[in-house]
Amino acid sequence: MTLSTAEKQTPLLESPLAMKRNARLRCPFRKGTCEITQKTRRQCQACRLRKCLESGMRKEMIMSDTAVEQRRALIRKKRERIGTQPPGAKGLTEEQWAMIRELMDAQMKTFDTTFAHFKNFRLPEVLSSGHELPESLQTPPGEEATKWSKIREDLSPLKVVSLQLRGEDGSIWNYKPPAEGSGKEIFSLLPHMADMSTYMFKGIINFAKVISHFRDLPIEDQISLLKGAAFELCQLRFNTVFNAETGTWECGRLSYCLEDPAGGFQQLLLEPMLKFHYMLKELRLHEEEYVLMQAISLFSPDRPGVVQRSVVDQLQERFAIALKAYIEYHRPQPRHRFLFLKIMARLTELRSINAQHTQRLLRIHDIHPFATPLMQELFSISDA
Repeated sequence: MTLSTAEKQTPLLESPLAMKRNARLRCPFRKGTCEITQKTRRQCQACRLRKCLESGMRKEMIMSDTAVEQRRALIRKKRERIGTQPPGAKGLTEEQWAMIRELMDAQMKTFDTTFAHFKNFRLPEVLSSGHELPESLQTPPGEEATKWSKIREDLSPLKVVSLQLRGEDGSIWNYKPPAEGSGKEIFSLLPHMADMSTYMFKGIINFAKVISHFRDLPIEDQISLLKGAAFELCQLRFNTVFNAETGTWECGRLSYCLEDPAGGFQQLLLEPMLKFHYMLKELRLHEEEYVLMQAISLFSPDRPGVVQRSVVDQLQERFAIALKAYIEYHRPQPRHRFLFLKIMARLTELRSINAQHTQRLLRIHDIHPFATPLMQELFSISDA
């Protein structure tokens, strides 16, 4: 009878103690010719060892005391890990855990949810009825009404967002968008939103630089990926501080609250950006799932200007597989069996919102320049 490779190796793992004690194994049946099979191999160590030696096993390959203990510890650890997994979960590989740890470290280093470092920002000027609009906001003679109508539509999300600033002395400063008027008054909020966006974009750039896979890419691809994903990562981070019950983004001393428009809640959900934040918040994601979403968005191979598309595509796939494995490992089934698909659907929606937002920003900036230099670079806005 010829033993399989697995059978040859099994004695190394299960019968080393007698050999290293230099004890002489004897056949309990005093024959020395026991038939060794998968079922009978434990019945006679002497004949099993003889068969292994005849099959080519070397005595010096028998495990040492230390090796035996190390292997037993690994087996115990593996059994404990399997015992804590949800039914059917395969778990994550060490490489996937390392990827998640790196992303979590990058997030912690570059995103302070207290917004303690967001300072020296501009606040909107509250225009009273006795003040005229700044000259830059007044409609030039002969300007097409349809153009201004489109700009008012672009600014409509801002018209439902109020701002509250809590001072260190306990004071509170409130800003509410004008309920009536030509719609141009809302331009006064743009400088503040530009400052907040720039602050968030800087954090996102630093986040990407912490990721080793990102640093390994050519600088041209790094720039292209950041230009394409900056807005999306910004919204994913904003969602972590969004309170869906109150409709408020809680950014440290600053709060941005959705004012209930005349149409009520359903009217809010007609705006894709606001709907996105509510729908994503409903998923109640873990921090690890948020950072993996950021990585999947960042490593998008079809961003304009990306050269090493296949490399970026492979990286995105690895992050997506890690997200799926994380969900299977940490989320009870079957209640969350569609969570991965829902997350990927949200990312697709965000990609569409990104394109719409960029067009909005360009139209508004063309009428009333407000973007900071970093915003101009990320959205490829010329100074002309």
